Amino acid sequence: MSFKKFKPLGNRLLVKRSEAEMTKGGILLPDSAQEKPKQGEVIAVGPGKMQDDGAVTRMEVKMGDKVLFGSFAGTEVNSDEEEFLIMSEDDILAVVE
Repeated sequence: MSFKKFKPLGNRLLVKRSEAEMTKGGILLPDSAQEKPKQGEVIAVGPGKMQDDGAVTRMEVKMGDKVLFGSFAGTEVNSDEEEFLIMSEDDILAVVE
């Protein structure tokens, strides 16, 4: 898969945004008219945040977690026609169970 080209550093992670869903009435809006989903799946995680004393704080999220994030969270990156977000763990609002 193309996400293997990306290795997040520090407390960053790679997220694949969820696909847009149809409306309740069964209408699929064009990309330009719909808001992008604020949910996705964690594809890769960095080692964690480096503290001033050299210790590394482990990541709370792990690969495969479904997460919620803010509208403007992360930086979009494209690879082989797939779109990913690289974001800080601090941008994650919740893990969906």
